[in-house]
Amino acid sequence: MKKNKKKILVLFFALFLLTGCTKVLKDGKKAVVYENNSVRLTLYENILCQPETKGLVKEYNKYKKKVDISKLPKCDNFKVKDSKYEGLWENLLVKPLAWLIVRANKLIKNYGITIVLLGILIRLILAPFSIKTIKQQENMKKMQPELDRLNKKYENKNDQESQQKKSMEMMQLYKKYKINPVSSCLFALIQIPLIMAFYEAVNRVPVIFEGKLCGLVLGTTPMKAMAGGHWAYIIIVLLIAITTFISFFMNKNATPSQGGMNPNVMPIMMTGMITFMALNLPVALSLYWIASTLFTIVQNLVIILIKKRKAE
Repeated sequence: MKKNKKKILVLFFALFLLTGCTKVLKDGKKAVVYENNSVRLTLYENILCQPETKGLVKEYNKYKKKVDISKLPKCDNFKVKDSKYEGLWENLLVKPLAWLIVRANKLIKNYGITIVLLGILIRLILAPFSIKTIKQQENMKKMQPELDRLNKKYENKNDQESQQKKSMEMMQLYKKYKINPVSSCLFALIQIPLIMAFYEAVNRVPVIFEGKLCGLVLGTTPMKAMAGGHWAYIIIVLLIAITTFISFFMNKNATPSQGGMNPNVMPIMMTGMITFMALNLPVALSLYWIASTLFTIVQNLVIILIKKRKAE
């Protein structure tokens, strides 16, 4: 019964995430790319509203059979109920987030700044979850010596009975230190759909990916921009690398070590991986990541300061 429930849950999330996703506009088998003096953009078929840039309008009009932009609402007038239904993922997350970004921008007047501020606002809302995660990480650190002894105790015992005993003793450790293995993953489970929804919103609302911050076009990726000779986009990659490294470095001792891995290695590995990924992320999504990570750094510094004051 439990296995069936797990299968149903996995199937539900698969359907949720795989319906209503971004569709790349293609000319035959080749993705359509719009390019001008400042940017290279991959165009998308199921955009939610009309583009405004003349060059983009002209490019989209070449593919009216696939996407007739004249039938779409203007982005400033876009509503969550607009456009045809394409799935739970789109209607529960992508459209509401796109609408929120467009509406917030009417006050802020710059999509780059809007995304940065929304990133901070979302992290403020999620702060109780992240603080709880930090506390659990600290408890895990306290539990580490006993966990090491438990692993050593059952080091060469691979029979089923020994493994069951180990699992039971491990659960007792979790209970002793008030650690919930499921809730420790909750923050990540909330964050991942939000990041994916931001990605979808940026790609599917032309006024967002047409927007600029300090001359950087929000819808392009550093890799595409630098391939066209626009090297200023490396600033985004460097900011992601720096903020990510600081964030992971601050938390390197907050989690128990696994398999004797040097805690100094993990921040470097994760920073390298995320920086590489950032090369192919839209600038808008990178701004969200930078703002979110900076918030984490400040939050951790505040927690450290409060602890020091309590200790005094």
